Amino acid sequence: MATERTLSIIKPDATARNLTGQINAKFEEAGLRIVAQKRIRLTKDQAGEFYAVHSERPFYDELCEFMASAPVVVQVLEGENAIAKNREVMGATNPADAAPGTIRAEFAQSVGENSVHGSDAPETAAQEIAYFFSGLELVG
Repeated sequence: MATERTLSIIKPDATARNLTGQINAKFEEAGLRIVAQKRIRLTKDQAGEFYAVHSERPFYDELCEFMASAPVVVQVLEGENAIAKNREVMGATNPADAAPGTIRAEFAQSVGENSVHGSDAPETAAQEIAYFFSGLELVG
């Protein structure tokens, strides 16, 4: 197994409900370490740049508005197979399909307000981490 890093975002619906600690506890209980973290407020343009891969999708504008609506917590998680582990801990995008005990099953309010984002592959993880963090900020 390989040690990896992945980007995690705790989204506005979760930060507004003070769920950051509970969500981070789930990552840590799963064996993931938080090696960088900051609370930021994205502009709609920044959210649009980050989610540019979805720019042709019908939900893109709504997603960008949502991500700019309140602070988010961006963080880098590290561990064995961190990308897959993070996605397992997050659960399915649709909270109705998420396995019991996952973040989305417990905290998501809807498909759109699903509490967390996680990278889906090593290449996207590298790009997403670099979008928010310099090498000096990765302290693991």
